[in-house]
Amino acid sequence: MLEAIPTSLSWAHGTWPTILDRVQIVGWGLATEYIMGPKSPHQPPFTPPTVPWAMESKHYEKEVDTPSVDSLSAPTPPKYEFYDPSKESKWTRMGLTAESFKRAPGTTGGQHVAGANNLEDLERIRAEAPMLQQKMKPRHLQMIAVGGSIGTGLFVGSGSALRKGGPAGILIAWILIGAMLINVTQAIGEMSILYPVSGGFYTLAIRFLDPSFGFAMGWNYVFQWAVVLPLEITVAGTTVQYWGEDLMPIAGWITIFWILITIVSIFGTLGFAEEEFWSSLLKLFVVVMFIFIGIVCICGGGPSSGMYNEYIGGRYWSNPGGFANGFKGVCAVFVTAAFSFSGTELVGLAASETPNPRATVPAAVKGTFWRVTVIYVSSLTIIGLLIPFDNERLLGGSGANASPFVIALDRANIKGLNHLVNITICISVLSIGLSCVYAGSRTLTALAETGYAPRIFAYVDKSSRPLWSVVAILAFGPLAYVNCVAPNPETGVKVGDTVFDWLVALSGLSTLFTWLSICLCHIRFRRAWKVQGHSIEELPFQALGGEWGSWFGVVLVIVVLIAQFYIAIWPLGGMDPNPQKVAEGFFKVYLAFPVLILFYGIGYFWKRTLPQRAHEIDLDTGRKSWLTVEEMRQYRAERAAAPFHIRLYRTLFTN
Repeated sequence: MLEAIPTSLSWAHGTWPTILDRVQIVGWGLATEYIMGPKSPHQPPFTPPTVPWAMESKHYEKEVDTPSVDSLSAPTPPKYEFYDPSKESKWTRMGLTAESFKRAPGTTGGQHVAGANNLEDLERIRAEAPMLQQKMKPRHLQMIAVGGSIGTGLFVGSGSALRKGGPAGILIAWILIGAMLINVTQAIGEMSILYPVSGGFYTLAIRFLDPSFGFAMGWNYVFQWAVVLPLEITVAGTTVQYWGEDLMPIAGWITIFWILITIVSIFGTLGFAEEEFWSSLLKLFVVVMFIFIGIVCICGGGPSSGMYNEYIGGRYWSNPGGFANGFKGVCAVFVTAAFSFSGTELVGLAASETPNPRATVPAAVKGTFWRVTVIYVSSLTIIGLLIPFDNERLLGGSGANASPFVIALDRANIKGLNHLVNITICISVLSIGLSCVYAGSRTLTALAETGYAPRIFAYVDKSSRPLWSVVAILAFGPLAYVNCVAPNPETGVKVGDTVFDWLVALSGLSTLFTWLSICLCHIRFRRAWKVQGHSIEELPFQALGGEWGSWFGVVLVIVVLIAQFYIAIWPLGGMDPNPQKVAEGFFKVYLAFPVLILFYGIGYFWKRTLPQRAHEIDLDTGRKSWLTVEEMRQYRAERAAAPFHIRLYRTLFTN
């Protein structure tokens, strides 16, 4: 317990100067500032003892003893108090005790509180600076990067994409979005290693772009995940109905999946990370298995009772063809491709909750390349060779019945595997639902910490849950029940379908705006880094394409946004003669853009901020110093001298 330090003591040369209770904890405890006064002209400046990052990343406890009054010849530095979460009980750390729901001190994660004169000051600091603990392990972050966002976008959404764009159209769309994403993850990787701050790209947008733009992107990201949660829960309910609609009403399945997501969320970061690790392993296993089975079926090695007992090769690329709707079909597929990749930026968000981002983030970033090339491009190529885009189930199916993975296995008449794929789809939906809670709650907490959301959402408990932020995101889950409302007897239109169309519209382009902001942040960061006299050699991890890679990402995002504008005005099937229908169709595609403008306007009129010049951007606060320039040069020289096979492995998979 930190003892109160008297504000004045008698000593040999007079009265102890007053110590003002001000402490500034910058970023992740990289520096602490102590302001003492009134300052005597003979009083030497007090420099607090530094703590090595290697020690700080491990939760430890240390106290600077206050010397006796008799031995004082200068003002005594205040005591330090360290909160060590590892000393809590196992059940508290897992979030399963009443104690775990109490507010965590501001020292969570090995960071320290210093300069407090009394307990009231300490409580104020604790209340203002709760920290997320670093619970994620390297395997968690790497698996989140490789398989974390594999879900309905690939397993189910690729079916509608194949119908709209054809086999060539989906490959073009996914490759372009994948190329954009590789540059996005490289950019967020470079910045999140140097600045492993709470809130990820949102916090970086406030610093490197503009607080108003950061406010807009932060709230846009929160609402993106908040509205995706009920969508995923509904998809889970309809997916289970693949085994029969009479098993249970969809409302029952919605309740079950919502409760499951809530239960796993109780375990906080560790529960999310472990679930993502094991579910990602299953998803990767199923996709790789499907790729090998698909190759065998294309070559005619399928069961004799199925449709792939003879060589088919590229038959369906000739008839019905490679493109379903020409150029317009490719444009129509871009959003589905972007949706299937959404969540990849979680690598940057999770960097603040892993003990050593310098080692784990590069491997996670490079895992994105393998997911794009091996998982998505390979599986979509197989799908395009196995299923024609005019397949009846693609045209009229929904949920798992329209999944090209399930359709291909049904056509091959391979017993049992279609059920395995369907189980994987259900688990994937649960996984994405948990990602919604994780990403939405962490961003909402970061908004509260920077003063752009109610202060209650900055509450972090002793098991490292941003408790009220998690509750706020989970509260959107019951929106899934609108899907259970009976259709209008006159029009036959279901209220749930209408509501969900607008929810999808709200989140449709949000992912693209998020990626755009990350690329712009990286461009501004590199510009400020150069203007303020820093060299690229100082960066512990360098983005593959550098600043030009981020410009490439910006251009691709703009191209996709233009393509979506084109589809919004001239949709597939032609323009509706009813102007009201045209306007409705446009906003169902482009609603996220005016919402983003609205958020920006609110942020600007609230804070009245403008972008800073490159030389004014703060590059020091929260920056994590890993190695000196000379140490990094030596490190890279040693890597360059390693055998070829080791250099190849490090280039492809690690830093």
